[in-house]
Amino acid sequence: MLSTRHLIKRGSNQQTSYRTLVILILAVAVSGACRRRAATATPPPVPEPARQVAPTVSLTVEPATIQRGQSATLRWSSSGATDLDLQPAFGRVERQGSVSVTPNDSITYTLTGRGPSGSTQATARVTVTAAPPAPAVTAPARPTETTLRERYEREIQDAFFDYDQSDLRDDGRSAMMKSAAFLRDNPTVTVQVEGHCDERGSVAYNLGLGDRRSNSARDFLVSQGISGDRITTITYGKEKPFCTEQGESCFQENRRAHLICTNCGM
Repeated sequence: MLSTRHLIKRGSNQQTSYRTLVILILAVAVSGACRRRAATATPPPVPEPARQVAPTVSLTVEPATIQRGQSATLRWSSSGATDLDLQPAFGRVERQGSVSVTPNDSITYTLTGRGPSGSTQATARVTVTAAPPAPAVTAPARPTETTLRERYEREIQDAFFDYDQSDLRDDGRSAMMKSAAFLRDNPTVTVQVEGHCDERGSVAYNLGLGDRRSNSARDFLVSQGISGDRITTITYGKEKPFCTEQGESCFQENRRAHLICTNCGM
């Protein structure tokens, strides 16, 4: 039989072995957990793609209030827009610019900007007030019909267009501004705007193109203060050419909005 001393010593050795085993098991578990954490580390976040910026446009008018017969200046700018449309009358415009307007009545202009990420608008309003009464003066003698016809032929100008286009170019707008000035000075004169095209394209297509050109010129005259009931339009397409030779210089002569006085006499 084992003595008490031997039993105590044996129990002590068993406890030591048990603690050693526990320590080894804990060490293995900790080492495995560290390896698992290292293997399952969270990858770095993927950067988000750059967002497209929506277009912005700005439209101002100065002065905002004018007397009838006076002019104001529209100015615009844009950012992120690939296409700008200014209405009424002007249509497609550059990304920034300015233009003089002389409306007969109060009017709101709208600038629409379009880009890959959407569209936006800006507006500017011109308020037109009645002009003060002119001082009483002796009215000059009215010109004869022949004199009026001569002045009309000298001061009225046509608007010319690019190939297959119906939007007024810068020189076309300048021509219509001069024509509008004559019509404001002669409020009894009425006109017909003829739309013409060069010989390229079908008869039906050019009739439609000529109609768009005559209406583009008419709308611009209205934006300059000329009453719409003084203006009629007609399209001749390619049926009444001004020039019959071949070549671009002749084609350009035929792409026009031609203004005819309907009550000036012969």
